[in-house]
Amino acid sequence: MITVDRLRADPNALAEHYSRFRVAERTLLTGHSHQAWPDVALRGQIEAFEDAARAVDAKWELALARADEVRAAFRGWLGDPGAEIALGANTHELVVRFLSSIDLPHRPRLVTTGGEFHSIRRQLGRLAEEGVEVAWLDPEPVETLAARLGEAIDGRTAAVLVSAVLFETSRIVPGLTDLAAVCSWRGVELLVDAYHALGAVPMSVPEDGLDSAWVVGGGYKYLQLGEGNCFLRLPPHALGARPVITGWYAEFGELADEKDHGPVPYAAGAARFAGATYDPTCHYRASHVARFFTDHRLDPALLRRISLHQNELLARLFDDLDAPTELVDRDRDAPRSAFGGFLALRSPQAARLCRELATRGVSTDNRGDYLRLGPAPYLSDYQLETAIATLGDIVHSWDHSHGAE
Repeated sequence: MITVDRLRADPNALAEHYSRFRVAERTLLTGHSHQAWPDVALRGQIEAFEDAARAVDAKWELALARADEVRAAFRGWLGDPGAEIALGANTHELVVRFLSSIDLPHRPRLVTTGGEFHSIRRQLGRLAEEGVEVAWLDPEPVETLAARLGEAIDGRTAAVLVSAVLFETSRIVPGLTDLAAVCSWRGVELLVDAYHALGAVPMSVPEDGLDSAWVVGGGYKYLQLGEGNCFLRLPPHALGARPVITGWYAEFGELADEKDHGPVPYAAGAARFAGATYDPTCHYRASHVARFFTDHRLDPALLRRISLHQNELLARLFDDLDAPTELVDRDRDAPRSAFGGFLALRSPQAARLCRELATRGVSTDNRGDYLRLGPAPYLSDYQLETAIATLGDIVHSWDHSHGAE
């Protein structure tokens, strides 16, 4: 049985299952962005090819069965077994379909934060250029963010869009239960971006009071599903929605006669938010990875324990460096339990630190002034210790040489 202690060891007990990504040989602190895929993922990709070669156009019945497995996996991660789930290649296309379903013509105002990922940030910025009013709230202080979003709602507001975990700082946004209640009372749609929650922070739509909310996310990061595996969870009141931007899959089961010029038909449930013809390889890969997680009992509770241990270790090791705060520092105002799956270090030299670490074999990334260190379940404590020691060597060499730019 996989335990946190077995995953702390060197080599990590899971590492042998990720031989293609060579996780035992490389320090991949990119777990918040692109986690390694277990070796079984390759089996799924090969099966996708073999099904296409054998069944040709009849492959779609097989492919759609894999898509159903992916939906079931997302329902499990959301703690919402009855959820209506639409699938998409990325969260952007799903957010666009969501936006095309709400009453922007009569309520042309959206409320969001300055801490949203680019899929939302860029699209809403562009809509603002076309006349949609967008209220951007400062994500700090995060403790009051949900309440401030609720207070920003007025009679012209169609929707509120907010992350469950902020992608730059890793802070968990508290108070979403109360925000959902306010939105429901005001007749405003709430979209929660759960991408940085699933697989790092346990989530239960019913227990979190988010039944009336839309939830968007995907498996490219902590769930190790790779590209093409994103979802939109529909609230019950949206099952009759008529999104403007969808594909022809959105009328499966309701195909109209080509000569019928009546209202555009929609399939039932979440299928009304479907796109069109796609590459099903992603769902074959994801189905195998989902089974791998089940076989190794990598459930939300265990993954949270692993994540907290690794992030607490990274934070403690960083503090022990006693690095000059003007070069690099972290948020110490909250315990690590208030954060998601990565450690965010603030530095005016974040991009340079990222490059220097890469030259020394430590893979990280940066967003603005934040260097992001993302551990993963297949990394050992020794690998994390080595990564922070390498960071310390870099920072102290800069400090001693006055080389910070």
